[in-house]
Amino acid sequence: MQQESDKAMGTPQQHPQPRRSDTRRRIQQVALELFAEQGYEKTSLREIAERLDVTKAALYYHFKTKEDILSSVAEDLAQPLRDLIAWAEAQPHSLATKQELLRRYSDILWSSVDLFRFIQENQATVRELTVGENFRTSMKALGELIKDPAAPIAAQVRSVTALFAMHAGMFVTQNVEGDPEEKRAAILEVALDLVAQAEAEASILTG
Repeated sequence: MQQESDKAMGTPQQHPQPRRSDTRRRIQQVALELFAEQGYEKTSLREIAERLDVTKAALYYHFKTKEDILSSVAEDLAQPLRDLIAWAEAQPHSLATKQELLRRYSDILWSSVDLFRFIQENQATVRELTVGENFRTSMKALGELIKDPAAPIAAQVRSVTALFAMHAGMFVTQNVEGDPEEKRAAILEVALDLVAQAEAEASILTG
């Protein structure tokens, strides 16, 4: 056996090395944990490195600043949002499209739950960062796609509120007992109901 021969000859065994993408993901995860615990401004690269049990130089190899870390996390979210916007722009402006947009947005939201909670809880800080501007641009585009500009103002407000109800629901339910999937489904149900109410109101007043 080759493995036994190698051992007998004293050949060093090869051990798989962590992939760079895995290391980056771990840095992103730990950074978001620290940002949530003590705030973005109060967290240093040194503290992130210490939590990771690596040297600051090793961390610096992947990210030069805290904003670089945050921007990398946001970019992982940005492409799915761009894809969702492009998909919605190519669909008929119907209730079915709006509700499917909300379902797909729910998937994106919960796949990046730590980032969304960071944005929700650090709005003043995020406002000054590139990630904040990019997120506002995406939300504005989604808001335009989910509302009907010809509908009554109240109906437009309900439609856009459906998006932000998902953010609020995530924030509110984090301290509510229950199965995470049940909470996610409940939040989506509220959002779908809001956009359906808006559509019904618009149909009555314009019909």
